[in-house]
Amino acid sequence: MANIIANLNKAFDSRIRLGIMSILMVNDAVDFSTMKELLELTDGNLASHVKALEGMEYIKSEKQFIGRKPNTRYLMTDLGRKSFQEHINALENLIK
Repeated sequence: MANIIANLNKAFDSRIRLGIMSILMVNDAVDFSTMKELLELTDGNLASHVKALEGMEYIKSEKQFIGRKPNTRYLMTDLGRKSFQEHINALENLIK
């Protein structure tokens, strides 16, 4: 019998990381404040999950200034898109 959970990616076990990746899957880029609001997280909680996803090279950040205010936005990498799509496919196969 095949292991039905073998293709699930452990990086996306966290509902927060699943949320971050889901948001980035349908948006080209999302800034820190918007991500924080959408997921209803604290700065520190979001920052720690973003750092983990960046470490795996699933997302990347771009820092810029808007006026005099710093702005950080996040984008999904090609590796992140591929890995997340494989995870979604594995979830779909699991529920079939």
